[in-house]
Amino acid sequence: MNSARAIFWFAALALSAAFSAAAFAQVPSGRDVVKPEIYSSLDPAARGSSFQIAVLMKIRPGFHVNAREKSEDYLIATDLKAALPAGFNSGEVSYPKGKLEKFTFSKTPLNVYQGNVILRMPVTALENAPLGEQHIPLKLRYQACSSELCLPPVTITLDATLNVAASASAAKPVHAEIFGKQ
Repeated sequence: MNSARAIFWFAALALSAAFSAAAFAQVPSGRDVVKPEIYSSLDPAARGSSFQIAVLMKIRPGFHVNAREKSEDYLIATDLKAALPAGFNSGEVSYPKGKLEKFTFSKTPLNVYQGNVILRMPVTALENAPLGEQHIPLKLRYQACSSELCLPPVTITLDATLNVAASASAAKPVHAEIFGKQ
């Protein structure tokens, strides 16, 4: 009877461990919760022209990220930064307003982004900007949460690729669905 009892407890322990591992495996990475896409408002952009780079954050249903204007000091705000190469200048990133949402883990509503969110960065290609295909490295930092848990904050490295032409007449507006009429 002791060996039968030992086998029962061993099986129960193994089954419990399997369920715990399965539950843990279902917790996504913060990198899997947000799918960023990068767009430029001109293709090509001309030397001396101003344009925008947009990062479209596609946030998985059931999750949110903290807005740029965080509602509590302890929250990690969404942040976009560029490491501009020579020949480019940028202005301040334009972040959308978040939406105040109530969650069970907070006594006060939190300012968050959900669904699809567009961050816009104004950029100028200077008169000495290199011609041809150029890369602007971006870093997107955010913290994704569900109504039950918050994932560790992540910083994702992105690459904004654009073409630079010498003539302003070559510059063409693109991605009206992101940038509207230009």
